[in-house]
Amino acid sequence: MPYAYPFRPITWITHAACQQHEMGAEHPESPQRLIAIEDRLQTEGISDSLHRMEAPVVSVQDLERVHSQEHVKHMLAALPGAEGIAIDPDTRMTEHTLAAALRAAGAGVLAVDRALKEEAGLAFCAVRPPGHHAERARAMGFCFFNTVAVAAGDALALGLKRVAIVDFDAHYGNGTADIFKHDARVLICSTYQDPLYPFWAGAPDAGNLVDVPLRAYAGSAAFRAAVSEQWLPRLESFRPELLLVSAGFDAHAQDPLADLRLSTDDFRWIGAVIQGVAEACCQGRVVAMLEGGYDLGALAGSVCAFLQPFLGEPGQL
Repeated sequence: MPYAYPFRPITWITHAACQQHEMGAEHPESPQRLIAIEDRLQTEGISDSLHRMEAPVVSVQDLERVHSQEHVKHMLAALPGAEGIAIDPDTRMTEHTLAAALRAAGAGVLAVDRALKEEAGLAFCAVRPPGHHAERARAMGFCFFNTVAVAAGDALALGLKRVAIVDFDAHYGNGTADIFKHDARVLICSTYQDPLYPFWAGAPDAGNLVDVPLRAYAGSAAFRAAVSEQWLPRLESFRPELLLVSAGFDAHAQDPLADLRLSTDDFRWIGAVIQGVAEACCQGRVVAMLEGGYDLGALAGSVCAFLQPFLGEPGQL
């Protein structure tokens, strides 16, 4: 279908606090991820095309829409020193974590506001820590607050009746599923490597979850078939009023933490697909939250590829 809405520049939301959070010199979820993305945006000539905004601090009210009061209270009260506090074997809360996590979640709330006011087609939140593993009452898997869930909760609180979340990270977004399974207002479409952390067992009785597990080395054809054959029919029938994206880029062939073997062009393709669905269903409104992606070059290149369909007036898909 032809593009039917006035062109709106990409809103790029981030904050310096997101580069301060560190979990150790060798940890793959490092500040260098955001630095690599910014460098590539400059190299590709994209940076000047973005409308840049700073992520605000999220409110307790926004957090408690999707997280338990106990979890929010525990995170806000934690005062780790330089040595940090172990959340799980791969996740540490250190002295700058809370400030970064509050800004990361706040970015999603601002992005929803921009999208619903039609001041952005795509609002991309270049933030860390990521969020989609954080469950209603538990931080895990590099994640402390579920940023995409906070954004969805805000959209629902503002009166939307149908919100879709698509998640193409190589690791299943168990936290998002934990928060919204059985909530008919939220459709969650996921592709992910199986078996792989967090070893999602599935929820076959949750009709709002469209889970498409892919085997290691599945590659581009299997990924594109999963999206085309299983995501798109559900998205088209659901007709979301807002499309949220858990934008993880660790399915790339060069990523050290997964083996799905996607190409950079697959992320341009999924960006175009998401844009097409948003044009057809929700006036082009898309909010994307950065999730995984741990090879710096592949991450930066894939983010730029994902942005490409949103940079100018697109043609038909």
